[in-house]
Amino acid sequence: MSGINHASSEDDTKNALQNPKAPALIVNDKNIVEDEDTEVGASTDIAIGDIIDENEFTEEEYKTLLRKIDYFLLPLMFCCYGIQQTDKTSIGIQAIFGMRDDLNLQGTQYNWLTTIFYITYLVGEFPSNFILQRWSIGRALTIYMMCWGICLICITAVNTWSQIMALRALQGFFECTISPGFLLIIGSWYRTEEQAPRALFWQSANAFFLIICDLIMYGIAGHVQEHGGMAPWRTISLFLGSLTIALAIAAIFLLGTPKEVRWLSKRERRMAQARIVRNKAGRDTTGIKWSWPQVREALRDPQVWFSFCNAFINNIPNGGLSSFGSIMYTSFGFDNMQVLLISLPRSAISLFLFLGVGVFIRRVPNMRMWIMMIGCVLPFIGLLAMSLLPNTPELKWTKWGLYIMTMPFVFPIFLAWSLIPSNVAGRTKKTVISSLTFLAYCIGNIGGSFVFKTSDGPRYVSGTVACSIAFALEFGIILAWRGWYMYENRRRDKAAEASGLSKEEQESEGRRLGELDVTDMENPHFRYSM
Repeated sequence: MSGINHASSEDDTKNALQNPKAPALIVNDKNIVEDEDTEVGASTDIAIGDIIDENEFTEEEYKTLLRKIDYFLLPLMFCCYGIQQTDKTSIGIQAIFGMRDDLNLQGTQYNWLTTIFYITYLVGEFPSNFILQRWSIGRALTIYMMCWGICLICITAVNTWSQIMALRALQGFFECTISPGFLLIIGSWYRTEEQAPRALFWQSANAFFLIICDLIMYGIAGHVQEHGGMAPWRTISLFLGSLTIALAIAAIFLLGTPKEVRWLSKRERRMAQARIVRNKAGRDTTGIKWSWPQVREALRDPQVWFSFCNAFINNIPNGGLSSFGSIMYTSFGFDNMQVLLISLPRSAISLFLFLGVGVFIRRVPNMRMWIMMIGCVLPFIGLLAMSLLPNTPELKWTKWGLYIMTMPFVFPIFLAWSLIPSNVAGRTKKTVISSLTFLAYCIGNIGGSFVFKTSDGPRYVSGTVACSIAFALEFGIILAWRGWYMYENRRRDKAAEASGLSKEEQESEGRRLGELDVTDMENPHFRYSM
């Protein structure tokens, strides 16, 4: 709620638990929020602690609203995330179309173009997530998107390594908000069982945009090589930067949380918040005051360290494959123009798998973490086998097929991201865990950008073996993570049985505590999804 400054503390939580009927906030007839921790005069439709009855609206009304939410949000998030991933990884395509020669890159200078991106991504993570909590999520994401689009256009004019390093650094800082910001939006709009399929939908844009942009970049590169003009890699930056700015303009009008967007009526806004009360994780509380007790709890929570370690281990291979994927294709024996075409089947398979997994986990509950484990096994086999085979013309299609097997490695990280809005309650705690997860994401990518070394070409044996080991470690982390969720849910089920409360009373109390910004560890009626 814009303008709300609500403090969450250990004493507040204890008082709320001891006196369940005590109102958390008083809302007068002018919709002005007033209490000792709130700035008087903050206008809002629904206050924190104003418990909404989910039965206030019919299921048919909820279904109609859900269709409207999907219609406005998902296409935009799909496009924004897809172009961001293309912007970030286009450096690999630009490398094979003359960038390294034009800028006279030597030694590890090319590696540093990826490393500096993730260093500034890391630096920007905590302050940017703080802004997302304290200010408008939609406005913040739009401004950041506009800024990295400008950086991409400026790359068109660089002539030295130091210039492109500076712009890649700014690009990394501005792109750090998109994934955590979208996860906050998903948590603000969708019920727990709806979150993972929607998250996978906009994450599948990575594969879709790789197909579309690879075809466009193939056309750009072919035209320039035949007719001359601006260097292909410069033209690619101009195209991607312009597309990013166009999407940022659209985001001004469409992107945000239920209380921010303009395309909902007042009744629909209340309905949008009522439908997610059952999550027991609270509603959209942008503007809430930072809670240090929730920070301390987050650092004691095992799931934050499972999420941290998973993100770190997964992105060691990601950092290397993002930077050297296109270069590895050329090492198999394909020329530069062929690389753009033979990468299309991998992207197409990725797109269909994303959509298929999204449908599957929507219909079959608690399967996310099993799919995450499968996503470790296939790339482990593919990379290990690829490292053992020589680079010969007769084996280039075999190695291409083995490289295709690495595609599912994105599921362990993307599905892990979807666990944050589903399994973390407490606005500040969610911000902390999200920030630490993406901090690990950056550290892993920074390390991964040096796993593959130019001197190890053309087979890159040490890099592929290191990535295989990382996937084996990640499998063990996910298995232990799921075991902890199972243990915690069973412990809470036993405590609930001993409490003497009925199922209906437990559910009602769990939702009430969620609306009071009580964390998942403090709410005995919260259950973890897997």
